[in-house]
Amino acid sequence: MRNLIEFLVLHLVEHPEDVVVTEEEFDGLWQYTIEVHPDDRGQVIGRRGRTIDAIRTLARVRAMKEDKGVRVDIISDDDEIDEE
Repeated sequence: MRNLIEFLVLHLVEHPEDVVVTEEEFDGLWQYTIEVHPDDRGQVIGRRGRTIDAIRTLARVRAMKEDKGVRVDIISDDDEIDEE
């Protein structure tokens, strides 16, 4: 799952070297946090949040196949977590 999210984000940003996707599990819920360069945050979020919503939808579909719960958040170097 982490590889899928990382693959999608890497192809959206202008600073791929700053992309970090972390994976944590809490009571059966997998949380993925995407860290990007501040200049790339808008690209990953997209207009009206459509891009990050699409990434979250793909993650949920994949999680359903694996019978897991999933949550995807995004942060930039100078910002807090943007939760779903």
